[in-house]
Amino acid sequence: MKESVITMEHVSRTYIMGETEVNALRDISLDIKQGEFVSIMGPSGSGKSTCMNMIGCLDRPTGGIVKINGRETASMNERELALLRNQTVGFVFQQYFLLPGMTVLENVMLPMRYAGIEKKDRIALAEDALLKVGLSDRMHHRPSELSGGQKQRVAIARATVTKPKIILADEPTGALDSVTGKAVMNLFNEINASGTTVVIVTHDPRIGAASRRCIRILDGLIQSDDEQVPVSFEDGAKNA
Repeated sequence: MKESVITMEHVSRTYIMGETEVNALRDISLDIKQGEFVSIMGPSGSGKSTCMNMIGCLDRPTGGIVKINGRETASMNERELALLRNQTVGFVFQQYFLLPGMTVLENVMLPMRYAGIEKKDRIALAEDALLKVGLSDRMHHRPSELSGGQKQRVAIARATVTKPKIILADEPTGALDSVTGKAVMNLFNEINASGTTVVIVTHDPRIGAASRRCIRILDGLIQSDDEQVPVSFEDGAKNA
């Protein structure tokens, strides 16, 4: 049996906004195994982003237990959480978050600097990651010289260069047209085929249809958690 890389047991998250108490998550429990391809879906305000923040160790639960790669996060300090993120989770965001003053190659090298990898090895690994996403001819360009799809591929290269167990993506096709979105989803499928767990947080039904497991959240509660036969991003667009 494959090991669990993400476990949430009766997790709640409450925010205090002025005099209002907001229950972003209400007793959420889920388990994601190594190598799964999962979408977490829901409309704005459903709690899916809070769920993502728990998985990415960017926030702590008000109640319940979160385990990432077998390690419970509640008792960790900020340094330990940062180390766990760097070693275990690669992030891909809709906004790309590339540093404009750096080249594509330098952007991809960044996570390895924090991991203590020597510069010559960082360069070699970053070049290989960019080759895999089809951008070896753009490695010395600045982000401003790239299209949206190219920027997202750089972000994917940066997320995968340290070979994390989990890729966590937040609306990764939200700013892309359908053709470019399909190319990005194909990259995620290739990454998943190598054994990496892929979790995509989205409101896009095309991504939900293209994943092998779809968890739907509404009002901080899991409404459904279904395994399914995935269809292509393009076919999902036709059925949306």
